Amino acid sequence: MQIHVVQSGDTVNNIADRYDVSSDSIIYVNQLVYPYYMVIGQALLIHDDRDELERETVKVNGYAYPFISPWVLRETLPFLTELSIFSYGFTTDGDLVMPPLDDTWMIEAAEEYNVLPILTLTPFGPEGTFNNYLISVIVNDLQAQQNLINQLEQTIMTKGFKGVDIDFEYILAKDRDAFTEFVRNVTNSVNALGYEVSVALAPKTSSEQGGILFEGKDFAALGAAANHVLLMTYEWGYTYGPPMAVAPINMVRKVVDYAITQIPREKINLGIPNYGYDWPLPFIQGVTRATTIGNVEAVQIAIANGADIQFDTLAQSPFFRYWKDGIEHEVWFEDVRSLKAKFELIKEYSLRGAGYWQIMRFFRANWILLQDMFYIV
Repeated sequence: MQIHVVQSGDTVNNIADRYDVSSDSIIYVNQLVYPYYMVIGQALLIHDDRDELERETVKVNGYAYPFISPWVLRETLPFLTELSIFSYGFTTDGDLVMPPLDDTWMIEAAEEYNVLPILTLTPFGPEGTFNNYLISVIVNDLQAQQNLINQLEQTIMTKGFKGVDIDFEYILAKDRDAFTEFVRNVTNSVNALGYEVSVALAPKTSSEQGGILFEGKDFAALGAAANHVLLMTYEWGYTYGPPMAVAPINMVRKVVDYAITQIPREKINLGIPNYGYDWPLPFIQGVTRATTIGNVEAVQIAIANGADIQFDTLAQSPFFRYWKDGIEHEVWFEDVRSLKAKFELIKEYSLRGAGYWQIMRFFRANWILLQDMFYIV
């Protein structure tokens, strides 16, 4: 397994000759599009089935909505341990709210590939965003909470789920301890059925970190209450923020450095983004809105607009700029170099594994690289 960065004059054939692999392998692994144009700075995974690599074991989770392409899901399932189906909601009375689309086919597909289907629980309000009023009610109203837990148990048993993921964001500071107790109660209930519970954690770097994303989550207490956790180590670059890497490795490392002081490392999944952003420039706070793009799509945008891809060595992330219709754009995304840096963190810190937000777009090189570096169990 090697990574080749495209230089001027490179072609698929001469790269294949250099590494003694087939052109078809390079095209397939990297999802190159006929007539196989490439751009300077593009990173290619050179995969050789003949290599015998030493690999450690990891668990891998991926989030997906019920409108995922069946082809994408089936291509991805061989690389997963758990499939978190996004998402189930609830009312202030604790009544479980089903996803708007039927997810039965996803549960059945997961079981076919020996992947655990996970019920993802989110506090989405009528506007479709995280609602901390709903959170406050359910963690403090024990009757509504018990109703929700009862319905979770019933849904797990009738639909065939094999665990629960609690993804609550924007928790009020005053609800911090009540939220931890809620997670503990759900965990006790789901564990009694023979399954596990995970909880998603915002990317804190210290216990004193302020802000509504962080103050409502007690890393140490939640690490003890749940069976395992997902560190949401992404969204530094985000839709309404200034152009930058989605998951800069220097910041990801800071989150992990803090997390392992609070939570046993064997309980921690490192969050990995499977997407990038395209920002129109100049960036104006409150006005500019980035477009979410896939990693394969990002390279195609660079090719279509003749943009060389650069690599930020501090963030360990690729980026480029291009002009279209008189507007300059800046794009940050993930490639095999940035992903390898994240996988190396999982190895370095002996973490439980990886959690992908999300798997709706298929990026084959990511999965092959992951499998080259780890045994997925």
